[in-house]
Amino acid sequence: MTQPLKCLVVVFAIGLTSCASIVSKSNWPFSIDSSPSAADVSITNKRGVEVFHGRTPAAMALKSGAGFFAKESYVVTLSMDGYETKKVNVECKLNGWYFGNILIGGIIGLLIVDPATGAMYRLESKGMHMDLEASQKSTLKVIDLKDVPDSLRTSLVKLP
Repeated sequence: MTQPLKCLVVVFAIGLTSCASIVSKSNWPFSIDSSPSAADVSITNKRGVEVFHGRTPAAMALKSGAGFFAKESYVVTLSMDGYETKKVNVECKLNGWYFGNILIGGIIGLLIVDPATGAMYRLESKGMHMDLEASQKSTLKVIDLKDVPDSLRTSLVKLP
């Protein structure tokens, strides 16, 4: 192979690579823990599709891309009997390695490969710990009129 042809092959090969796809990834590890543990976990993506269901502590991989040039976002819902349900948003942000395409990956990586694979984004956090709060359920207590203090009797309203 001649020297100019070798150079052309090297330039072409570099132009077909994609920096974030090579150095980074499009699925990111994510973990969830709670106090108390064994809470139900449901994770839905921005289209409302459940992508994970389990109990804490839990670990999974979440995709950072939601389509061509579209970042993913998630809603993590924790619930447990006797505790308030908690919902937290998990967002994806631009991956710094995406800008490596300017030097290494070329135009193909910048405009096609990384946007298509989702590697141009990454999760904002690697996981979370949530403290669940005991629910404060209202109760109805029926008492006899003679048990109502005199100071409150003036506030009573007779029902038809």
